[in-house]
Amino acid sequence: PQIPPGGRRAMMYLLWSLPALIVIGAIASGRLNTTLAAVLGLLAAIPVAGFAAPGAFGAGALGQALARGLWIGAVITPYILGGLLFWQMAARGGPSAAGAEAANTPADALARRRLLFFACFLVGPFAESATGFGVGMLGTVLLIRPLGFKPRELMIFALLSQTLIPWGAMGSGTLLASAYARVPPAQLALYGMAPVALLMGIWMTLFWFTARRAGLPATLAERGREAAWMLASLALLTAATALLGPETALLAAFGPLIVLRFVLDRRPRRAQLRAAAKGALPYIALIACLVATRLVPALNHGLAGLARFSPYPDLPAWAPFLHAGSWLIGGALLMAAVRRRPGLLADNARHAWRTGRHAVLSVFLFAMMAEVLAGAGISQAYADGLFRALNDWTLLITPLMAGAFGILANSGNAPNSLFMPSQLSLALHAGLSLPAAAALLHVSGTSMGFFSPVRMSIAAGLSHGHGQERTVYAQLLPFALAAFGLLLALALLLVLAG
Repeated sequence: PQIPPGGRRAMMYLLWSLPALIVIGAIASGRLNTTLAAVLGLLAAIPVAGFAAPGAFGAGALGQALARGLWIGAVITPYILGGLLFWQMAARGGPSAAGAEAANTPADALARRRLLFFACFLVGPFAESATGFGVGMLGTVLLIRPLGFKPRELMIFALLSQTLIPWGAMGSGTLLASAYARVPPAQLALYGMAPVALLMGIWMTLFWFTARRAGLPATLAERGREAAWMLASLALLTAATALLGPETALLAAFGPLIVLRFVLDRRPRRAQLRAAAKGALPYIALIACLVATRLVPALNHGLAGLARFSPYPDLPAWAPFLHAGSWLIGGALLMAAVRRRPGLLADNARHAWRTGRHAVLSVFLFAMMAEVLAGAGISQAYADGLFRALNDWTLLITPLMAGAFGILANSGNAPNSLFMPSQLSLALHAGLSLPAAAALLHVSGTSMGFFSPVRMSIAAGLSHGHGQERTVYAQLLPFALAAFGLLLALALLLVLAG
């Protein structure tokens, strides 16, 4: 007997879901790492796109999609490997540096707890805003590795540096989302501050829970102090966003907070201040250069004019003299030249590759998988079917879908490009706030990247926790469900408010 049209559609949607289901199943099994899971996902996506695409998708289109994925990976890879290499050269220097780090580790439990908060919620987001693409995890791991956490605990603390992603990478994702939504970037970021602040309650709970399990519990008064610092940080970030826009807001807001917190927590003497300044000098110089290349118009235009490669108008371009990855690699080369130790550079480069290879390979593979599914029209067909089925109530589902896409793609760009036009048309039809609807979709896609396999792979590499991803995901599952529940509640509130 013939399958009814509804049954055929259901089977087709199940077939289109196969690559994502394979990736999820491979990771959940605990038997395969993220790289192998991504390989299986890509190998499944190619035949699905070739034989079940909504339109024609031949060998030429497949080659174009794979090339686009390779380009995305090539643009992102310098952030990962360059950040690892710079961190090795600046922070570790050589095998003996670990002892120096341990010597500076606070012995007092309260001081260790405050250093942990400082690294996860101030230094990590600051570094992520300056560079992006998970580099903020480097600064967090650098500061807390001497505290002696287990790899699975260190992985969670590293991921907590990713809680302010709408301002990550100089707010580039928010700038792109504002273009899709036809909303000014500052307005979109300000509307997004509400869901970001509410999600921060979940991330703080995760921090408290993990710190207690790691042997660093805190009194109610200390947790209140941490919450007060977070509220002050978000308030300053809101003001800076309104004044400066999302690109430089977090750097401007968190820079003074980091200095103030360091002075209050450590109460350093003059010699300690000099030592801290000397140790932080490579990072200060790097961030100052990056900020200058973005804030000084003449310098920005001059460096962009030296070289710029943009083979795909809708994908990120590569301007080697502006790319943060180039500055990270250049900084590592400069430190090697100053120290006159080329052997150290080679050793740290090998260590950086061993640490970051899974993350790099995952970026390439997931990018190619996403481009194959998008180029074949499968991603768009998913969105169209969803909107046809649910009409106005799709506004309740799009944050969940955006979050799911954000997890798979490790970026909010895919769900923004896929769902934003329909999200805005539905909000307009229902008489809802367009900036609020756009901001909810954007925050859902970017913030849920916290649980991305790519980001998890980076955290595992930095924490020497490969093979423990399944355990960490099991610990994160209740918080992921809470985050999705919060986003769904906000969507319902948005619909009812209309």
